[in-house]
Amino acid sequence: MNADGSDQHMVSTGKGRTTCGYFLPEGKRILYASTHLASEACPPEADHSKGYVWAVYPGYDIFTANADGSGLKRITSADGYDAEATVNWKTRKIVYTSMASGDLDLWEMNIDGSAKNQITHTYGYDGGAVFSHDGRKIVWRGNHPTAPADKKKYADLLHENLTSPMKMELFVADADGSNARQITNFGCASFAPTFSPDDRQILFASNKHACDSSKFELYVINTDGSGLRQVTRFGGFTSFPEFSPDGKKVAFVSDWKAPARYEFNVFTADWEER
Repeated sequence: MNADGSDQHMVSTGKGRTTCGYFLPEGKRILYASTHLASEACPPEADHSKGYVWAVYPGYDIFTANADGSGLKRITSADGYDAEATVNWKTRKIVYTSMASGDLDLWEMNIDGSAKNQITHTYGYDGGAVFSHDGRKIVWRGNHPTAPADKKKYADLLHENLTSPMKMELFVADADGSNARQITNFGCASFAPTFSPDDRQILFASNKHACDSSKFELYVINTDGSGLRQVTRFGGFTSFPEFSPDGKKVAFVSDWKAPARYEFNVFTADWEER
């Protein structure tokens, strides 16, 4: 769609589930994950009798296409989940989450799908990564269980193609995964991070003010973990922030003023550096 919300039209296949859309360099092609090759029907909802869990469907692969949806090309084919891909326009590298190692790790590849390389190796979930604008850093959400009971729970869920997102922290590293460091320690769910236009801060969503709830607000934090500040106070679910290319606007998803439960809309707001 256009930046003002007009001219909305489908650019995926309309089959299976589709997630994690992103523009490739020059803005002429797009990147997304889809299960349509595994089945034309949507895979079943996650089993919420096991708590609030996300499905990591093994049928997900990553595709590129022209901006109108034509010219579809599959660029991952490993067994299991491949999704959550984003791209750095400067380095022309893609970072994504894959089960190719047997665990949910971050991998990188070129925009044509070549030169795949695993960049995280810690046991547990690593996902939702994005590059800094200069391509030198990445930030992502992770859950790295250490207690035996927590490790078993993670393994049991993963065996059923599930993972629990309710204890996620943020991590920053060099683009190749080296020098990784944890920058939040809330014991809650923090996710959807993105670098500020100057790459000095990270904007993200968290329920740290209402841990274990579905109430998420936007926060900003310095890349070293200092200077935490709450940005929104809408009282519901607000997440998935992204800066405009010129850094003057931020777009996000929220149920703010929604007339019905589970209705989410896209909003934009001015961004002011502090």
